[in-house]
Amino acid sequence: MEQNIALIDKLEAESCLSREEWIALIEGRSPSGAEYLFQKARKWQQHFFGSRIYTRGLIEFTNYCKNDCYYCGIRRSNPQAQRYRLTKEEILECCQIGYGLGFRTFVLQGGEDGRFSQKELEDLVYAIKSRYADCAVTLSIGERSYESYLGLFRAGADRYLLRHETADSNHYRSLHPPELSLEKRKQCLYWLKEIGYQTGTGFMVGSPGQTAAHLAEDMMFIRKLEPQMVGIGPFVPHHGTPFAGEPGGTVELTLFLIGLLRLMLPNLLLPATTALGTIDPEGREKGILAGANVVMPNLSPTSVRKKYELYDNKICTGDEAAECWACLNRRMEKIGYELAVSRGDFESIPHPEEKPPG
Repeated sequence: MEQNIALIDKLEAESCLSREEWIALIEGRSPSGAEYLFQKARKWQQHFFGSRIYTRGLIEFTNYCKNDCYYCGIRRSNPQAQRYRLTKEEILECCQIGYGLGFRTFVLQGGEDGRFSQKELEDLVYAIKSRYADCAVTLSIGERSYESYLGLFRAGADRYLLRHETADSNHYRSLHPPELSLEKRKQCLYWLKEIGYQTGTGFMVGSPGQTAAHLAEDMMFIRKLEPQMVGIGPFVPHHGTPFAGEPGGTVELTLFLIGLLRLMLPNLLLPATTALGTIDPEGREKGILAGANVVMPNLSPTSVRKKYELYDNKICTGDEAAECWACLNRRMEKIGYELAVSRGDFESIPHPEEKPPG
């Protein structure tokens, strides 16, 4: 216990640990150590963001994907997936509804769907930015070429989410088909940063075969990359994948890692993910209290939400967008926070040198 407290203090002071220290911290975690960590994480969270929780309106616009990742419900070879694509008009309608509710960031997320051409994607981004100039557009559409990322950025995209899933190459190969590589994934992330996107990465917690050593590699990679956003969530199995019978990740470890990320990169944009809320009715609230500061309600049409099934038992598939906003706002207010009507840009966050109060 004393060693873990010392390592938490060191992480807060120096923003980095050695591989061996990360492993010791993760393997040696305890309930009392976790609460000590969360108290520190909340101080930094409050220091930078106050009680404001940033919202991202998620629009899942296609569930077609050329990839066959072993953990994903929309993998290419899942014959049970009910495929769909939203039209440009349907996507813009989602944005219109979201804007009226207070969303100032729209996240366009989908599988790696070759049916959408580069020009169509650029036109879509441009149309959203033209109608909602005070909003940010985040893309989460997988691995692409440098030229494609650059074109989308020039069309107006502000942010890009590309989770690396695991920073250990052997573990990566155990989760993905041979045609995908960790090296390519990392290259894409460095391209995104070079172009100027607010860049997000992240990993699954409790994925099959994962060890504390793998998580140490994840934390060290994130420290090196210095992304503006990190999204982590528990692995949740999907019945139509090779990992259907594998145990899922835990809320406990996910929350501990959220707290560690907040200490390592104190002004990080850090979501309390839907996956957390899927395996625990109060998972998103617990994520906020562990140091997260972003939530991502779903703006997709209710007619397609159940079809974007990355994992089993996903929550909020039947709620209208207004219901999602109102429900989340009530949940946040109960724990002393509020949903902010704001883009919540990383650049707008102050970077003071001093420690948080207390």
